[in-house]
Amino acid sequence: MHRWLHNRLQARGEKSRNLLALLTGAITVAAYAPLELAALAVLGMLGLFLLIPYNHPRQAAWRGFFFGLGLFGAGTSWVVVSIYEFGHSPLLLAVFMTLLMVAYLALFPALFAWAMARWQVNRRPLGFVLLAPAFWVVTEWLRGTLFTGFPWLNMGYSQVDTWLSGYAPVVGIYGLGWLVALSAALLFVIRQKPLVASLCLLAIWGSGFSLTGQEWVSASGKPLRATLLQGNVSQHEKWQPQGRARTLGLYEDLTRQHLDSDLIIWPETAVPAFYDSVAEDYIEDIRSLARASQTDLLIGVPIRRPTADPEQLRYYNSVVALGEQLEFYHKQHLVPFGEYVPFGNLLRSIGGVFNLPMSDFSSGGMQPPLNVAGQQAAITICYEIIFAEEVRRNITEATMLVNVSNDAWFGRSLAPLQHFEMARMRALESGRPLLRATNTGITAFVDHKGRVQHRAPAFSVQALTGMVQPMTGITPYVRYGNMPVMVLMLLLLGAGVWYRRR
Repeated sequence: MHRWLHNRLQARGEKSRNLLALLTGAITVAAYAPLELAALAVLGMLGLFLLIPYNHPRQAAWRGFFFGLGLFGAGTSWVVVSIYEFGHSPLLLAVFMTLLMVAYLALFPALFAWAMARWQVNRRPLGFVLLAPAFWVVTEWLRGTLFTGFPWLNMGYSQVDTWLSGYAPVVGIYGLGWLVALSAALLFVIRQKPLVASLCLLAIWGSGFSLTGQEWVSASGKPLRATLLQGNVSQHEKWQPQGRARTLGLYEDLTRQHLDSDLIIWPETAVPAFYDSVAEDYIEDIRSLARASQTDLLIGVPIRRPTADPEQLRYYNSVVALGEQLEFYHKQHLVPFGEYVPFGNLLRSIGGVFNLPMSDFSSGGMQPPLNVAGQQAAITICYEIIFAEEVRRNITEATMLVNVSNDAWFGRSLAPLQHFEMARMRALESGRPLLRATNTGITAFVDHKGRVQHRAPAFSVQALTGMVQPMTGITPYVRYGNMPVMVLMLLLLGAGVWYRRR
């Protein structure tokens, strides 16, 4: 009887701790946009450290899994909007698919917690500080890499406006994630080593503050006058034939009103028609108009091209540069199940969830920057901006970043704000200003320090005009990428294991 009661109480205790882990993960989402309570990222990590049962790896894995369910369940709930409202899928199926994705993402915090318990990293303060942050970064890197990757809600993004942001041009997003986890680990051991832990925290955050004033890049030429267009075209109407003329007329009128700019940028797929169907009249007319005013344009438009098989076409989500020369950028990192469907013929037979509009694109592969307004612009389309390693590959030649997006897919959810936060981090890492034109928001000018200079109100028709200073030079992160941080993580793991065994 006593043993039965003990087991029941223990089981009830496990359930309550799992629920607490779930709530801790959900609260951690407030560290990101729009609330941006950055300290909650450190406190959320600390909460997870405190909740892990270090003597029971299996229970620890469940604890980490519930933390992940809270973090990604609250932080990526917007996926339901895309699948249900715009994918025309039954609500229950949309919820099920979202939960399936959240459960997959939660496996990575589960792996982290299992490793923490498997190695019982709480036995010594130094071992904990060496191993815990490194384990976390490795699992974040795996989540951002496996199966094309999904680095959404990486811990480092929560620090874009804190003193830790000074490290971003040096160590990138995974380095920032390590510093967040390291701060939490130092708080975890502060009762055992109060002086050392406090001095380390002071050094980490103080050094970050001093780095915020460090200039890694320099101005390249004179500032440009740019205009970013935000058409606010409803996703329900975007691809309807009866609304096409109104959309095309809207962007043409906004362009005509701002031909005093050096550069005008339209959002992702601003033209709701294939390029070849509007090239000879509509786009060519706008190009002639812009050339007469010495204005360059970047226009988001889907493109279709023939393949070796005359009965098949290849589709691209593209940006066309209308300047002295006609140049194209084709999106390279596509959204799984949104812009392409793995095992498409099989999965599309399951239901409408795999039948999103424009979900059969091809990747354009690596491409150089586009020449616009006398500068080199590194182009990213929507989702691509969240992949730091891919953005840095051709940033050396570029003097500015351009991101075009159509966040209407996410409605009035958290996604557009989180997406913009990640885009700002790319500007900070690369030392390049960012021009971001979106359909419904967030359209903005961001300087090379990741600071918002101008921002248009969301869900309204806007033409946001401002000055942008192109930059040249290479930050340490652009030069070396994620490799130094990941090598450091492996060294820390090795040192932690050696110290523990000793």
